[in-house]
Formats: sequence, structure tokens, C-alpha cells
Amino acid sequence: MSTAAVQDARKQAEALDNEDSIAFVRDEFNIPTKAQIASSRLADSHPAALPASEDDSKCIYLCGNSLGVQPKRTVTRLNQYLTTWATQGVQGHFKPLEESPLPTWLDADAKAAELIAPVVGANVSEVAVMQTLTANIHLLMSAFYRPDINGRHKIILENKAFPSDHFAVETQIRHHGLSTEKSMVLIESSSKDNIISTEEVLSVISAHADTTTLLLLPGIQYYTGQLLDIPAITAFAHKHGIFVIWDLAHAVGNVPLYLHDWGVDAAAWCSYKYLNGGPGCIGGLFVHTNNSVVTKEITDEKPEEGYNNRLAGWWGNDKKTRFVMANKFHPVAGAAGFQLSNPSILDITSLSASLEIFQEAGGMEALRSKSLKLTNFLEATLGQMKEEDRAHFRIITPSKPEERGAQLSLMLSDGLLDTVMKELEARGVIVDERKPNVIRVAPAPLYNTFKDCVLFVEAFSAALEVAKQHAL
Repeated sequence: MSTAAVQDARKQAEALDNEDSIAFVRDEFNIPTKAQIASSRLADSHPAALPASEDDSKCIYLCGNSLGVQPKRTVTRLNQYLTTWATQGVQGHFKPLEESPLPTWLDADAKAAELIAPVVGANVSEVAVMQTLTANIHLLMSAFYRPDINGRHKIILENKAFPSDHFAVETQIRHHGLSTEKSMVLIESSSKDNIISTEEVLSVISAHADTTTLLLLPGIQYYTGQLLDIPAITAFAHKHGIFVIWDLAHAVGNVPLYLHDWGVDAAAWCSYKYLNGGPGCIGGLFVHTNNSVVTKEITDEKPEEGYNNRLAGWWGNDKKTRFVMANKFHPVAGAAGFQLSNPSILDITSLSASLEIFQEAGGMEALRSKSLKLTNFLEATLGQMKEEDRAHFRIITPSKPEERGAQLSLMLSDGLLDTVMKELEARGVIVDERKPNVIRVAPAPLYNTFKDCVLFVEAFSAALEVAKQHAL
């Protein structure tokens, strides 16, 4: 960028940051310093307790699409949990403690469901905080993928699906004794950047409607950052009698979702990206009310006929009978009836600490409002780079704001990625890469600033200069 362009961008960023009505929530997060990310030693103390270092300025962390930064209150809530365990032992399951903000362990999953429901636009009964993303996708398919080789047996997914989704579909098909060659349909994109148009999705559905029983798609495509038209695709699939599951790994906590109102059948997500639950934290699951009805009481004759069959575990039992320890499974109505084992309270406590901040920020609509401005500003600032630099990358994420979330994916010219990533890290910038040529840049509205976007573009320009020299 020219000196004048840099100065202008910095002035714009300062004005936008001053106007930011939710800027206060940035202080709720531990954003690593440049010295910390450069260090190869484990810190002796928690970041909040460390003295000022030789480089105490915050790094430019634009990697919330891969792993969100740590909320400061996570340590507080986890210490409260550990204190409960240390002082109460098994009583922590049932015994409420005065002055504790934490629920009993028996009710921790229900409290977490209350916190996540507005984030995904669901009734509380339609969500469960449980398992991990791929495990939940398998659980959903075990309940709702019922192939008939002489009728409906196909599953439709995108040809560039995240590998775990692809593996889940492959193995579910094989588990039923079918072949992927006949029962797996891949949606091919006509775009060189693998952007899948809604029309392409609907066309594949139409072509295979009579033989398809299930559709699995991402809410936001992990590689390109494209936001798919969830309500339109869901409605079209339903017209053809197809059950729809959405992988919301990159959508949850990123864009507003209205799963109940959109009539989504089922969905699953992880919580370590935009939800800031921590590495490998517990996942989540949505099952629409229409698909989780329990019509018989456990006292009725053949109560097992009163609900949709699924792989079951004791934590899915109705709480009223869970601890009776009878070998008679009778699920609670709703998504909670799909739970297997008692969930990790450590994970739920960590996730809930972050979800408290979502509430304080004003919910997903407020976050989306800022996110649109952040990503638009990032895109515009990238457009101010020198022409000779812009010749070495292009943005493959859709340019329409309504067709993307926070992330912009930048496709670099061949041979530049490794050097660019190394140079960005040396300048205190954290983004992630997808081989062979893509870097993903995701300003998260909870903790990123407009200034972060400018500093990234400045560092990116410098990194490209070094990479071009190395490529000669």
C-alpha cells in the first residue's frame, strides 16, 4: 500500500473503532501478545498474570474460523468448577451452591442449551450440547438415514466437503451394505473457485429426487467461506421428500441462524471456532421439534414405538427415569433425547463462559452487524494494495456480503504460501492456511478491530514482497 493509502485506511479504522458499540467485549478475551506467539516456551503463569514483556502489543489474531481466542472468564468459571469438584465431590451432581454461578452438573447441559438456542435460532428443547461434530453427524444419520435400495437410498453432498463429512457419508453408506458409487451423489461446482450456486444445488436435488433420502451440506463452506442459502435449499429439498442435515461448523457464532423457523430437519456444529469453547471442545446438535416427538409414556404398552429410533445412551433418557437404572430406554422429547453419556462438565463450563459473552454483546444480530462492516472493510483495504501485489492473489470468497460470513479466503499465486505464512507470523499476524495456495482471514466481531484489518493488510503486503523475491 502507498503511504497515503495506509494513512487513509488507518484513519478510517480509527473512526470505525470509535463508533463500534460492542468494542467493550474485546476486553473479555485473552489476545496473545506478539512476544507470546513468538515464544517457544510454556508460560509459567496465566497470561493475565504475566508481567509486561519486551513486546507487549497484541498480535493480529484473525484465525477465529479455526480456533477462537480464550475468554478471560473461562479461567474463572473453570476454577469455580474445579473448586466445586474439590470441595463437594460427587455432591456436585445434585447440590446447588450458594453464590455459585454454575448449575449443578446434572443440569449443566440444560443450562448450556438455554445459552446456545438463541445463537442458532432454536427452541431450547431442539438443541443439545453433546459429543463432537462428526460424532453428532453420525448420530443424526443413524437416526434419519434409512435407505431403501429399491427406492430412496442416496445421500447428496458437495464434492469438496470437509473430509470428515465425506468420510461420515461414505461409511454410513457402507454400514448399510450399499456402495458409494451408487448411493453417494457429489455436487460439482462450475466455478474455478469452487463456489456452489444455489441453482447448482437445486439442479442436483431435482436430478436425483426420486432416489435421494438425505442431503448433507455446510452452512458455510470451510475453504471458500461461502454462506449457502440454508432456507431456500432446505425448502426445496423438503418439496422432494428429502431429509436435510446441515454442518454448521463455520456458521455457528458467525452468522445469524434461524433453524426452527427455516424448518431445518437437523444440524450439528463444533464450538471451538467462533464460539470460543476451546480446542476440541464439546459440540452441539439440533433436531427440529417435528423430528423428535415422543408420543408415548414409559408406562404405556410398547413405549419404544413412541419415538424415532436412534443410537441411544442413558443420558438421553427422561430425567424423571434416568436414575431409576431400569434397562428400558425412553428418551426425553427433543434433541436431549439423542444424548448418549453424561457430558464433560469441564467442556460445558468452558463453552458456557463464552456464550455468556454472546449475550452481553447483544446476540447474533449485533455481532453480524459489526461482522459485515469488518469483512467489508478488510475487503476494501485489500483492494487498496499496490497493483503489482494484487496481481499475486485473488479473493475466492463471494463478494456479496449476504453470501459469506466473517472469512475471506485469499488464493495466492503458486509458490508463495509458505513464505507468506512465515513472514506474517514474524510480523505478529495469525491466520491459517489451506494447501496449496489459500490463506483464510477471519475478523471475529467479538474481539477483532478495524485496526486489525489494516495492520493485517500492511503485514500481508510486506510478506508478499518477500515471497516474490524468494520465488525469483
